[in-house]
Amino acid sequence: SVRLEQGVVTSLLEEKGTIRGVQYKTKDGRELTAFAPLTIVCDGCFSNLRRSLCNPQVDVPSCFVGLVLENCHLPYANHGHVILADPSPILFYPISSTEIRCLVDVPGQKVPSIANGEMANYLKTVVAPQVPPEIYDSFVAAVDKGNIRTMPNRSMPASPYPTPGALLMGDAFNMRHPLTGGGMTVALSDIVVLRDLLKPLRDLNDAPTLCKYLESFYTLRKPVASTINTLAGALYKVFCASPDQARKEMRQACFDYLSLGGVFSTGPISLLSGLNPRPLSLVLHFFAVAIYGVGRLLLPFPSPKRIWIGARLISVWFMIIFVYPLAILALN
Repeated sequence: SVRLEQGVVTSLLEEKGTIRGVQYKTKDGRELTAFAPLTIVCDGCFSNLRRSLCNPQVDVPSCFVGLVLENCHLPYANHGHVILADPSPILFYPISSTEIRCLVDVPGQKVPSIANGEMANYLKTVVAPQVPPEIYDSFVAAVDKGNIRTMPNRSMPASPYPTPGALLMGDAFNMRHPLTGGGMTVALSDIVVLRDLLKPLRDLNDAPTLCKYLESFYTLRKPVASTINTLAGALYKVFCASPDQARKEMRQACFDYLSLGGVFSTGPISLLSGLNPRPLSLVLHFFAVAIYGVGRLLLPFPSPKRIWIGARLISVWFMIIFVYPLAILALN
């Protein structure tokens, strides 16, 4: 009993504060309307419809520069790779048996121009010397080929206006830095939460009552969403290069902690994947990394300089462990 209609939604149909449906344009140019008791708005990171349903506080901390490398192999087959480069991370992951996608993070909202060759020069002089030698030639060849794409990395807390007749989902509703690839995990988790809420209902036509009922959606989604959002933002802050010695020690401590294996690796990975949606576990691992980082500095013989760096490392971690997560939890 489902009929698929395809088109470009141009606006939401609102009547006395309630969303009744959408106006959309078909491929052949016809302007049509569709009515429904519940409209789910999920038109992505560039959403044109979110403004009437939430408070969009979009931040652009960096941009991704994308390339496809051909006929090469990563150092560890069938694994994604994060290169802790300067000034910020570089991602490599296989997309076929012969192709590897590369995403170069460029801090800030502006990237070097592709048209005048600044981007190619940046990739060859700054980025290429930092990629693994196994894929260096393929990286340079991909730059020379010129099929370079850019994409702003957006972050937006979930700050909805509960609106009768409509619900926001996906990147139209909530975004985090894509370093950890958590966007689809959060979206799919939200779908499961919404499915379970709607399953027992038999009548969706009482819009005010349905809106009040669906307000629990925003609470039930928090464990997964806030954990992944916080981890994405925190890891990006940690993995970016910095001249500050305390931040350098923090980045190295995080890398070495993950390299220990066992629970020190599987724990963070379960948080990244959404399999462990407990914010407390996230805080515990952050705290463990801080202790590990300070221990590396003070053993075997502490010096005044190392003690000072350790104290500053703890202060930075305090901001990431407590202040940043509490802000995310409040907004998500």
